[in-house]
Amino acid sequence: MKQGLFPRVVLWAVMLFLLGPFIIVFLAGFSGGETLAFPPPSYSLRWIVSVLQAEEFRQAFGTSLQIGLLATVIALLLGVPVAYAMSRMPPPGMAVIKQVLTSPLIIPAMLVGLGLLRHFVLLVDAPVFLGLLIGHVGLLTPYAVRVVYSSLANLRVDIEEAAITLGATRMQTFRLVVLPNIRGAVIAAFFLAFVTSFNQVPVSLFLTGPGISTLPIEMLGHMENSFDPSIAALSTLLVLFTMAFVLVTEKVLGISKYM
Repeated sequence: MKQGLFPRVVLWAVMLFLLGPFIIVFLAGFSGGETLAFPPPSYSLRWIVSVLQAEEFRQAFGTSLQIGLLATVIALLLGVPVAYAMSRMPPPGMAVIKQVLTSPLIIPAMLVGLGLLRHFVLLVDAPVFLGLLIGHVGLLTPYAVRVVYSSLANLRVDIEEAAITLGATRMQTFRLVVLPNIRGAVIAAFFLAFVTSFNQVPVSLFLTGPGISTLPIEMLGHMENSFDPSIAALSTLLVLFTMAFVLVTEKVLGISKYM
C-alpha cells in the first residue's frame, strides 16, 4: 500500500498542476464581480450573457471558424497527396524535402507572420481574409503531411499492388483502398490542424486588419484595455464549444475507433 501511495500522490499533483488553471478560469467566468479575481466574490451568468451579446466577439468567432475550417480542408487536400507521393514515390532529395516541409513547425511563428506580412500584405496587397487564409494554410499543411505520412509509412504496399493487379486504377486504389486505411490519420490531422488554426496568435497578429480579426486577437486586444471577467467567460464558452465539437464529431464519425 505504501509503495503505491507515492505514485498516486504524484499523479494527482500533476493532474492538479495541469487542470488547475482551467478550473480557475472556468470559475472566474461565472464571476459576479466587476474585475477578474479568484475566488470570485459572487457567482453569476452576467459576463457569459455579456460575451454572447458582444458583436465584436461574435464576428471574430465567425472569422476564426471560417479560417480554421477552410484552411484545414485546403491543408488536407494539399497534404494528403504530398504525403502519398513522399511515401510511395519518393523523389530525389527526400531529406531536403522533409526539412522544407517541417520548417514552418520549427521556425518561430513570429518570423513566419512577419514574412507573410511582407509578401502578402505589403507587396501583393492581398485582402485581409485571403492573407489570413493563405498564412494559416501554410502553417497547417506540414501538420497534415507529417501525420498522414506516418500512417502511410505503416501501410503495406502489397495491398495496393493487389488492387492494381485485380484491375483497379491508381486513383481507384487510392480512393477505395488507401483512404479507408488512413482515415484515422486524416481525422487526427484535421483536429490537430483546426485547433492550431483556431488558437493561432503570432501569424494572425501580423495578418489581421481593419474590420477582420480572429477571436484570439480580439481577446488579446480586449485584455489590453480591460480587466473584467469577460475573457474568462469567453474562455469557458470556448472550452464548452470544443467539448461539444469533439462529441458531435465522435457521434458522426466515431473517431475513437481510429485514434
